[in-house]
Amino acid sequence: MGKILVKRVYESAAESDGFRVLVDRVWPRGVSKAEAKLDLWLREISPSTALRTWFNHEPARWEEFQRRYRAELKAKEALLSVITEQAKASPVTLLYSAKDEQHNQAVALQNVLLRENCAAD
Repeated sequence: MGKILVKRVYESAAESDGFRVLVDRVWPRGVSKAEAKLDLWLREISPSTALRTWFNHEPARWEEFQRRYRAELKAKEALLSVITEQAKASPVTLLYSAKDEQHNQAVALQNVLLRENCAAD
């Protein structure tokens, strides 16, 4: 599998991003669809509204958030495979809008995808 990268949607698109996937449930403020330069918006892969509200980007809840999000992703195998199949052909960049660059759903999703890929090898 190729690279799975993470980037804020507010950063400029780069050729090295490869296939750009927005993984937020809500469209990012102040970004037009043209500016986002998306290949895909997978809103269904984002954490549930209840989980996002509970987490509220509080670093102290990060470990538990990741555990709960992994549990939610078990019911979304088809969506995960969209990303992993694309990553076989080119880099995939998971885009998010949160200000916290270390504690967000894109980072958690990247961890899940990379962990599953390691387990499959």
